[in-house]
Amino acid sequence: MDFKQTLDNKISDYNLLDHPFYEAWSTGELPVEALRTYAREYGAFIATIPNGWETINDAEIAAEETEHIDMWADFADGLDTVVSEAETPQVKALLRTADELFAEPVTALGALYAFEAQQPATSQSKLAGLQAFYELPKKVEPYFEMHSDNAHETEKLLERIGDLPAESHAVVVEACEQMSAALWDALTGIQDAECA
Repeated sequence: MDFKQTLDNKISDYNLLDHPFYEAWSTGELPVEALRTYAREYGAFIATIPNGWETINDAEIAAEETEHIDMWADFADGLDTVVSEAETPQVKALLRTADELFAEPVTALGALYAFEAQQPATSQSKLAGLQAFYELPKKVEPYFEMHSDNAHETEKLLERIGDLPAESHAVVVEACEQMSAALWDALTGIQDAECA
């Protein structure tokens, strides 16, 4: 089984670049209040990412991801808000999914892959949208600049998944699909709350 292709196929069913929330962001049609809610609530998920890397015993990437939490806080600050607990039901569900999947190494690999494999493209899209359409402080940009050209996490994850026994791959794929769906649904929840 080509596990990378299988994982990518699962992600493509929930490709975040195709989500109406990110599409509106990339064309400047997303209200700033929706960006604010996204920064505030999605930041709670960003804060969970180091946990996944710790579970798979990668202290180096876990430390990097911990630094990125501060960059996300700057993004929120540039929008005159702060990261806080999730209120949107779908974002709360994303946090529960992350906690569950990041608790075990095999599922953590699949869940992290669902997020990290999409990060470069979504970061490029969001950064371009911010620069072209939103007059915001420069501090909103570094998180997305950092992740626009950042494939080494995905490569590491694929290497680790490849080292697993073949019978574990189905569990990885299922975790990848669960996380992909939860990420998509979180955006839907924020969009429904702010753009309806």
